[in-house]
Order: sequence, then C-alpha cells, then structure tokens
Amino acid sequence: MPLVSAKRILPVPELIWEGKYDNSGRRPAPLRVALPFQTVETVNESAQERQKSLDFFAAERPADWRNRLIWGDNKYVLSALFDEFAGRVDLIYIDPPFATGQDFSFRAQVDGKDFIKEPSVIEQKAYRDTWGRGLDSYLQMMYERLTLMYELLSETGCLYLHIGPNVSPQIRLICDEVFGSDHFLNEIIWRRAFGHGDSGRYGSIHDAILFYRKGDTWTWNDLRQPADKDYIDTFFDQFDEERGERYQRLSLSAGGLSGGGYEYEYKGVTTLWRCPIETLRKHDAEGRLHWPQKKGGVPRLKKYESEHEGMPLQDIWSDISKIHNQSSELTGYGTQKPEALLQRIIEVSSNEGDLVLDCFVGSGTTAVVAEKLGRRWIAADLGRFAIHTSRKRLLSTPGLRPLIVQNLGKYERQLWQEAEFGQSATARTAAYRAFILDLYHASPVSGYSWLHGLKQSRMVHVGTVDAPVTTGDVKQIVAEFRKAVGTGKDAPKEQKVDILGWDFAFELNEVARQDAEKAGIDLRLVRIPREVLEKRAVEQGDIRFFELAALSVERKQSGAKVTLTLDEFVIPLDDVPADVQKAVTHWSQWIDYWAVDWDNKDDTFHNEWQAYRTRKLRDLMLSTTHEYSVPGNYTVVVKVIDLLGNDTTKVIPIKVVGRGA
Repeated sequence: MPLVSAKRILPVPELIWEGKYDNSGRRPAPLRVALPFQTVETVNESAQERQKSLDFFAAERPADWRNRLIWGDNKYVLSALFDEFAGRVDLIYIDPPFATGQDFSFRAQVDGKDFIKEPSVIEQKAYRDTWGRGLDSYLQMMYERLTLMYELLSETGCLYLHIGPNVSPQIRLICDEVFGSDHFLNEIIWRRAFGHGDSGRYGSIHDAILFYRKGDTWTWNDLRQPADKDYIDTFFDQFDEERGERYQRLSLSAGGLSGGGYEYEYKGVTTLWRCPIETLRKHDAEGRLHWPQKKGGVPRLKKYESEHEGMPLQDIWSDISKIHNQSSELTGYGTQKPEALLQRIIEVSSNEGDLVLDCFVGSGTTAVVAEKLGRRWIAADLGRFAIHTSRKRLLSTPGLRPLIVQNLGKYERQLWQEAEFGQSATARTAAYRAFILDLYHASPVSGYSWLHGLKQSRMVHVGTVDAPVTTGDVKQIVAEFRKAVGTGKDAPKEQKVDILGWDFAFELNEVARQDAEKAGIDLRLVRIPREVLEKRAVEQGDIRFFELAALSVERKQSGAKVTLTLDEFVIPLDDVPADVQKAVTHWSQWIDYWAVDWDNKDDTFHNEWQAYRTRKLRDLMLSTTHEYSVPGNYTVVVKVIDLLGNDTTKVIPIKVVGRGA
C-alpha cells in the first residue's frame, strides 16, 4: 500500500462557539451509546450465502463481510459503529448540509410531472437542530461528528470533507482542532459550475473539499490527469519532422542536483551527466538527443507529446462537471455529486478491499463508486428517501455484491423511552402510552389490557417500542374490543379500532384487515412516526401519523411455477401535493420499486428479485415468475416502495407439491 509521511507543525488558535463548553467550562463529550443494528433487508444474496449467514448466526460466529446501508441519525450511527470499527475505517468522505436550501429535498416524478418532495418532519427537525442557533449549532454538530470520525479512522486513514464557501473557514478550524493543523493536507477547490451571476458580488461557482490525514503516514495513489493545452503548447515547443510529433527538451545535466551524477566526455562535451554513458549512447542511437546550435552545448533529451504521462493532480479541480438535467446519473437529489468526483477521491486515498464510510450519503454516490471500485463500504443517512435512492442506484450497479439495509430500530426507541419516562418498567410503560395518545389527540381509557385510548369514537391501541405489532396482537385487541362493547364508562360505542405501531409484522396489513372485517370491525393500522423521538418536533407540534398503504397481489401457480402480479396499491395521500394527485391516472404510478423474497424464513427480508423505474424506463413491470426446484411450503414476501420512499409488504403462502407437477 503506498504511504507517505510528513512532519508536525505548530497548532492554530482555538475556535469558540456557543455550546462548545458547558456552564462549568467543561467540553461535553459526543454521544457514545453502543446500540446494536437491526438488519431489515438483504440485497443480492444468493441462497447459499443466505444459508451460510443463518448458520453463522446460529453458531454465534461472525458472518462474511456485507456492505451496509444504514437509515438513522448519524449521531447514533457513528456511536453504534464504534465498538466494531474504531481504528478500522480507511477513508471517510462526507458532504454534510451547509445551508443551501436543498439539503433534504428531492425531485420526484409522476407520469412525467415533476414535483419537489419537501423534507420529512424528521429531516426538517434535523435541519432546525443543525441551524436552529445559526452557525453555533452547526459547528457543534460537526464537532461531535468529526470527533467520532477521527476515532473510527485507521492510523493511515484520511478524511475528505465537502463543504460550501459559506462555512468552510470555520469547519477547517474545527478539523484543525480534531485532526491537528499539521495533519491538514489540502483544501481542494472543485469548480461545480461554469459561471452565473450573483447580484452585487462575484459568481459563486466552487465548493471546498478539506483533506486531512489521521496519522503520520497515509494512503496515497498517484493519479495523473491529461495536461492542459496551454501546458502542452508552452513546453512541447519543438517538432520532430521524422516522427511528426511535438516534443519537449529535458535537461541531461546533473549540475545542481544533490547526490552527484556521472562525469565523462561525450562527443566533445564534458559535464556532469544525469545518466551513465551507456544510457546516453542509447538515447543518441534512437534519435532522442536535441543538440543545441551552440558548439559544445549540452544536449537535451527529447520527450514526445505521446509519452507525457499526465499532470499530477493539483488542488483545483475544474475537469469534473456537476450533475446536469440530462445526466444519466441524475436521481432528483438536489445535493447529488458526480461519480467522477468520488472516483478520484476513492482511487487516490484507498486501495481495493479498504473500508470507505459516508454518514451523509444522500443519493448514494459514495456507496455506488466504492462498490464499482471494489472497496468495502458503510453508508448512512437520516432520510428515508436517501436510503431508498441509494439502494435503487446500487441495484443498477453491475456485479453488485451482497449488501444489507439496517437501522437502529427498537434499540434507539428503548434508549429514548428510558431517558424520557424513567427506570420503573410499569410507570415507564404507562407514561409512554399517555405520551403517544396525547400526540395522537386521543384520551386515555382504563380497565383494559389491549385498549389504551379513545379518539372520536375509535378505540386506540398503542404498540410497544421494542416489538412489531403481530397478528396475535390484533387477535387479542379484537377479542378484548368485542368483550368491551357497551360494558362500561370507557366502553367502545362503535366498531372502530386504530392500532398504532412502530413496526408491523410482514403479513399484518392484509390479514389483520380481513380478520377485523369478519368480526365487523373497522380497523386502521397507523405507523407511529420516528419524529416522536425528537423533543423539538414534539414541542413544535410537527408530529403526523400515517395509515399504512394497502397492497393487493394476484397469485397464479402451475406446479412449481408461481407468477405474482401487483393488482392494486393504495397509499394515504396526506403527503402528496394536490396537483400531483390529479396527475395520477393509474395506481401503479405511485410505485417506484418492488422486490420479492421467494423463501422468507421469518428472518429479514431478502431481496431476491426486483423491478424499478429508471429515467429511461418509466413503465414498471408488474409481474414476475419464479420456479421452485424443491417441493415444500414457502413464504413469499412482496415489498413495494412508493415514490415517497415508504415501504409496504404482503405475505403470500406457497405450497409446491412437486416440480413440474
């Protein structure tokens, strides 16, 4: 692995901001909570690899490496990575938000009609927390993240921090404090636009990329780029008639070089030469010596234009264009960066098999390029749509290796519940339910085990933080509901129940609705939003609950061959602009991507087949066929991702008697 080293220099003054020190003059440490990750989906894993992973898990041994796509706040994600990856990450690239107005928005399309999807409540909250106290809160956020990133980096690892000119001076001072000013290597200037007018000032057309090393040695692969035409015209100023090519003249004199040279006479010229006489004779025989007109002058070596190996990379990058409207890479993400930019960074500062981390991954460019270049990678983001966009781009990557999609799920919620409502399990549970009911604008009821509230004649159940709502839960809720009708002060008066949950078992949506209909109950399944965990979002009344989407799938089977066809998909329209709703002429236009796990074993969802829209192929394939090779009972799980990044699943039981039967 190529490594280079450097000497230390003097430190720089400290940058102070509000919140850096507490009232006692102490600096608060970044959050360190070792929350375990939950794997919610595997992608591109073969049946053999899947079984191997299950066997490893059963034996409590680590499975083979899987690249990771993580949905969650990076203040928790970085902390959760610490136990496993401290000192093991080879390269970190981050492109954090820097108050551009595009940090969490994306452009979606329905039937050719574009619309801007505004940030979700959790993303708006993150933006407010980042900039709520202006620059001070942003600097505190970055300081905490950079401290954790420093500890995750290996001793030969490097950081590339992509930042706008509005905050780059302050961020550089923070990096100097965390990494050491003597570990600063470059401020790379990337020209992201060709030119435009900014009223009353010069056009702002560049971003900065701050480049830091952690240790005294670091990975450096020397990449070259084609020389500018001006450089070629200036230095390749001679023409070889015989070869029909321009050349430059390189000195063959060792005068002034430390370490000496070779002193001898050649064709009447005596000097200190750079090369031994045998090499000089070879150059002469090949016609590569340029003899000066002045007699006795030292000849020079001809270097032809075709032999120029390119220029070493400089710290101004003007040869990589930003993503434009016609780019094949375009995802609709406002802050998307071109793959060429990440390719240069990853090739220079890592080697094949090295581990690359991006905890502000956005549209997934870092993960996609790291995948193409054979690096291991971990990518994380707060936005659901960012994770969906990244997964979709990765699926289009040739030779995609198996990866897993993760979150912190119930563990993050357990931490929140204990911090908010205390240590006592009984009191904590009661306080938690009252809190959720209040946010849902429901009144608490007493005397029940499974029914917890009442909202406009609808009874309400509040799911626990650490387990999904299951069909067994629904049966208990329905049974208690039927016993309670008309029996007391808080008894339900109408046959209506809302079940609130953080997660729902795969089969629940359709099965629960069917069971409830049989019992004559109007049942709604409502997701508790992650925003509930954020105090500021709660205080500002930003909590919105959404009913689960409904998915219908038609199944046809002929022996071992099974065909699935999406039959209908209905989503709650609360988050969709009215003009976009009008543009929809068929339910399938809401679907951006769907996948199938043909043999779910009551573990995570394994993406074994998928279909999705692209910019060129707007029509979505609605059917897929699979043939089983072994008779048996199978559980098929269908997952649909809508245009807003939300997922809906459906479980289908399959019985195969015999292949071809």
